[in-house]
Amino acid sequence: MVRLRIIDAFTDRPFAGNPAGVVVLDEPAPEAWMHDVAAELNLSETAFAVRGEAPGAYGLRWFTPLVEVDLCGHATLATAHALAEDGESGPFTFATRSGDLRADVDADGAVRLDFPAQPTTPVTGPLVDVLTAALGTPAVAVATDGVDVLVEVGHEEIVRALVPDIGALAAVEARGVVVTAATTPRPGLDDASLGAPDVVSRWFGPRVGVAEDPVTGSAHCTLGPYWAPRLGRTSFLAHQVSPRGGVLRVEVVGDRVHLHGRAVTVVDGELRAPRTP
Repeated sequence: MVRLRIIDAFTDRPFAGNPAGVVVLDEPAPEAWMHDVAAELNLSETAFAVRGEAPGAYGLRWFTPLVEVDLCGHATLATAHALAEDGESGPFTFATRSGDLRADVDADGAVRLDFPAQPTTPVTGPLVDVLTAALGTPAVAVATDGVDVLVEVGHEEIVRALVPDIGALAAVEARGVVVTAATTPRPGLDDASLGAPDVVSRWFGPRVGVAEDPVTGSAHCTLGPYWAPRLGRTSFLAHQVSPRGGVLRVEVVGDRVHLHGRAVTVVDGELRAPRTP
């Protein structure tokens, strides 16, 4: 049997943030088995970490219910949280398809992820019209990092109230579509307890089996370099305003992005499905 945890990431309370499956292994598992486990959990991502030879070194892979992905922030944070729960002090270095990623866990449980920045280039032409129709709102700007498409809209309330045409978004040739806006500080917001955000976003990825991701750490590798020059500073607070909601402190450090967040373990049990080839 294999230990399996479900951990809510980018939140300090259960049943919020983004739940990730986490499986820590002593040796690599068959790829088909990892696909099956991820499909069974039906979470946006399940992380499989394999212990390396050096202290704090792990191989790390992430699977949606449909595909393996190159980069996932919330499941990496969840994995670092799980390892810290097991008494490992870190720092942790994860060998991934996106290169080596680093995670540090403070004594109070706060996690800092060190990820590659994903700068964008502007998008014009027919795709803008497709996105406008799918989202039901005009775009201030559209850009791509080569993986996701970023759509800036005119006001944070547009992001919060968005009800997109998921089928139409599935036709966009990208891992996902992130919709974002800068905020206008205002009292009384539902997530005010998280601190007043500078930026809000939501992320939709029907092409990879995730209609809407609750909190998408990897998207903030793009939102960081996109918003930092527009806000005039290299550090800001971001809220992903999905129904579950989540909060990240984003820092742009050269060609890296540091994502700060917390996590809560909500399920800790045993996976009884055998690791068959």
